[in-house]
Amino acid sequence: MSLLHSPRFIDPDHDHQQCVASALSKAEQICLEQGQRFTSIRRKVFELIWQQHKPIGAYQILEELQQQARTAPPTVYRALDFLLNLGLIHRISSLNAFVGCVHPGASHEGYFLICTSCRACAELSTLAITREINRSAGQCGFVVQDRLVEVMGLCPDCSTEVNPA
Repeated sequence: MSLLHSPRFIDPDHDHQQCVASALSKAEQICLEQGQRFTSIRRKVFELIWQQHKPIGAYQILEELQQQARTAPPTVYRALDFLLNLGLIHRISSLNAFVGCVHPGASHEGYFLICTSCRACAELSTLAITREINRSAGQCGFVVQDRLVEVMGLCPDCSTEVNPA
């Protein structure tokens, strides 16, 4: 299997502040390059998503924002749409939630490993999966426009708890 980037779950000892700061910096750069405004509400929604390192739902985002100031649901949904359209976040359909994109600005498909126990998520960029989906779809005469693959299972931490070595 050829990987563009190795999938991995977040190490609990990683520098979380640096991680979020780096994601914010990259988002600002992409907005600037695309001639888009990274408004304060878009920034706050983006930060909340990255703070989690797990998929977070729109209602949870709304609740967090309402603790800071009065925020209407359409405002949150518009910010989420903006971030999705720029490729800064992904929507995890099975959880009806959002997660930060670890490869913003790079053309790639959304392939995710999602832990059913703790909801940790790892993003894959695997050319072999993309090729096989395209090949199989083509055999059916189907034209693929977008790909989102969500694989449910147990992350390394949770699988160790279930099956200790």
